Amino acid sequence: MSKNIAENIAFITEGCEIVGDVKVEHDLRVYGYLKGTVTVGGNLVIGQTGKIEGEITARSATIAGQIHGNIKGHEKIILETKSMLIGDLQTRELVINEGALFQGNCSMPTEDRK
Repeated sequence: MSKNIAENIAFITEGCEIVGDVKVEHDLRVYGYLKGTVTVGGNLVIGQTGKIEGEITARSATIAGQIHGNIKGHEKIILETKSMLIGDLQTRELVINEGALFQGNCSMPTEDRK
């Protein structure tokens, strides 16, 4: 891994609790708790211990933890086994693995599809 890649990932570790809006230009990995609006310019990863309550926008997201709120992924959203999403989602591509819980509405825009 190059030094630049490592510098472009923000971490919220297990045991960390943040209340307020978070904006990250690159990638974000969440293993703690966030409450507020989350905007990620790159990839969002929510680990098994991670939880977000609020509105989320990201280029793409891989969810293994919990989301209570709406999420918009410009490219792709993956709900891993044992993940939980209570809220609406909008994305171009969606993967829901067996064992994931999703309660909400899904919107998949058709523009830019061939």
